[in-house]
Amino acid sequence: MAKRLTYYILAGLVLGIFTGWAINAALDDGTPAATARLADVASYFSIVTTLFLRLIKMIIAPLVFSTLVVGIAHMGDTAALGRVGLKALFWFICASLVSLTLGLILVNLLQPGVGLDFAVPAANAASGVERSSFNLTQFITHLVPQSIFEAMATNEILQIVIFSLFLGVAITAVGEPARPLVRGAEALAKVILQVTDYVMRLAPIAVFAAVTAAIAERGPQIIGTFGYFIASFYAGLAILWALLIGACFLVAGRPARRLVRYIREPALLAFSTASSEAAFPRTLEALDRFGVPPRIASFVLPLGYSFNLDGSMMYMTFATIFIAQAYGIDLSLGQEIAMLLVLMVTSKGIAGVPRASLVIIAATLTMFNLPEAGVLLVLAVDHFLDMGRSATNVVGNAVASVVVARWEGSLDAPEPPEIEPPHAPSHRAAPPPES
Repeated sequence: MAKRLTYYILAGLVLGIFTGWAINAALDDGTPAATARLADVASYFSIVTTLFLRLIKMIIAPLVFSTLVVGIAHMGDTAALGRVGLKALFWFICASLVSLTLGLILVNLLQPGVGLDFAVPAANAASGVERSSFNLTQFITHLVPQSIFEAMATNEILQIVIFSLFLGVAITAVGEPARPLVRGAEALAKVILQVTDYVMRLAPIAVFAAVTAAIAERGPQIIGTFGYFIASFYAGLAILWALLIGACFLVAGRPARRLVRYIREPALLAFSTASSEAAFPRTLEALDRFGVPPRIASFVLPLGYSFNLDGSMMYMTFATIFIAQAYGIDLSLGQEIAMLLVLMVTSKGIAGVPRASLVIIAATLTMFNLPEAGVLLVLAVDHFLDMGRSATNVVGNAVASVVVARWEGSLDAPEPPEIEPPHAPSHRAAPPPES
């Protein structure tokens, strides 16, 4: 089923490209009325994608909560939890620095914005992106939920992680009287994974609708206009994938070479829907089959979705310097390094923020006296760039989970990637608590 679903998603992607192209060619005559008609047609296709993403979001909160609580409870003690958490954060910081630095090096080497020579907009020209969405004070206080029910209702992953950490540690401290809660959380995780299996059968249709809507509204010519920029960014993503998989191979050994085979379906799903969140349940299952124990994957993966978005971080440095190049504004090496360090900190506050990368870019532009309206340059092709960075986020978090599992000495032998149980997706039984 897993292998067939991958092919169906690919088919939906290709069919969506041609369908969107045909619709755009049939309706676009260059007039404002035609533009409005194309937007209407795209909105109808987007209904399917929106419904699918809402179904995925319906799953995420209970899945993160149940798997994380079970994982912490089975770690046996808070010392193991702290050890895994520190190892995960160490990897996140290293991966973040590599991603940001690679974007900075490649955009200066390839110079995709040089020669565009756009007129510098007025200093008070707005980008249309709400920069107030990120504020350091709000971010820190926002970490702790006022109510777990509110956090679940709004899919605030980081807040759910914080509550689950407290609950899991308390269950470990209480011991045997809390075992019914652990069994209940295990049962909930299995039920939600079965729901995931049902929802994922709609993925090819959602992918077809998403790609059709994007191409129909914007037309294939938008890719040609910014073709070199898009190609340069995807070349950078390819290098980042190679670095991440290579680092995973150095840490985890020979099994890491086959990691892409296990996560190809969630990565393709994230690419097609431009949403790494949509791939979360399937990524958790793929890591399970690869041999990452649920107690580690269910802890590292949600943290990674908040602190380890490798594709998004590379995009921030790449897009910010591209905007400066497009306007012919030179930045010194010191300014670029300072920008990298600023993005290193601010990128940790983007979890749950709509169009998070653009929000951080808009805030960074003004900080370095670059025109905020420059965000509009990348906004036109942001959907196509978001596809690549979403898939990269999935790969980066999968690699992080494998690396931490190896450092913990808990990486099991992989299952054959093509085999999937006939009913509910597999979820390895967690080992008994350590004494």
